[in-house]
Amino acid sequence: MSIHPTAIVAAGAQIPTSCTVGPYCTIGPNVILGEDCELVSHVVLDGHLTMGAKNRIYSFACIGISPQDLKYAGEPTAVVIGDNNSIREYVTISRGTKGGGGTTRVGSDCLIMAYTHIGHDSQIGNGCILANSATLAGHVIVEDFAVVGALCPVHQYCRIGRYAYIGGGTTITQNVLPYSLTSIERNNHAYGLNKVGLERKGFTPQQLKELRAAYRTLLAAKLNTSDALAAIRETIAAGNAGEHVAYLADFIANSERGIIK
Repeated sequence: MSIHPTAIVAAGAQIPTSCTVGPYCTIGPNVILGEDCELVSHVVLDGHLTMGAKNRIYSFACIGISPQDLKYAGEPTAVVIGDNNSIREYVTISRGTKGGGGTTRVGSDCLIMAYTHIGHDSQIGNGCILANSATLAGHVIVEDFAVVGALCPVHQYCRIGRYAYIGGGTTITQNVLPYSLTSIERNNHAYGLNKVGLERKGFTPQQLKELRAAYRTLLAAKLNTSDALAAIRETIAAGNAGEHVAYLADFIANSERGIIK
């Protein structure tokens, strides 16, 4: 068994010899690990936690910790995790509560990205992806192969159907249909030149004037992007715009995903 000398492993914890426990990890007395698990460093495993084989837990993840529920009074509730999961930095997974069934579950083959929170009594299926800072309140169900995008809060008791995809930044307050693409509407706009910021960085009045004219052509001239780009190129060719407008034009021309305007 590879246990770093700075790790603290309580008596009673069951850790196979195939596991690796990195520096400064803390493992409680009721933790059971499967074969070939790796704790990178500074991992906290607590409570009645049972974890399958070949899970990799990254630094500062906390699994099996007390639920964030004022009604919780220290009951011996649990977390059960399957096999072959990647649980990234600063993930928190709370154990269950007596009133919620007592067990928080995560299936197998999941990718749980940094800063994700899985609240008490939640049930995560197999093959799921929870992107950075996905925040699941208590009692949430995420069915097999669903994807929860970055920065998505999910209200308690919501259910996310199998194979659903939730776009980043979407607030979920009702159930998400299986097989669906669900996302918040994105009406992003470029509102003009970052004049104050550019002045602070030493842009001259002439450079600001040139950029302002280019942005007026791009945003306010009622031209499509291709026509606006051609008009901007004409000002550059005529010597009426310098390097920053040229960079702007090249940026637009090379934007394969399009631009926000």
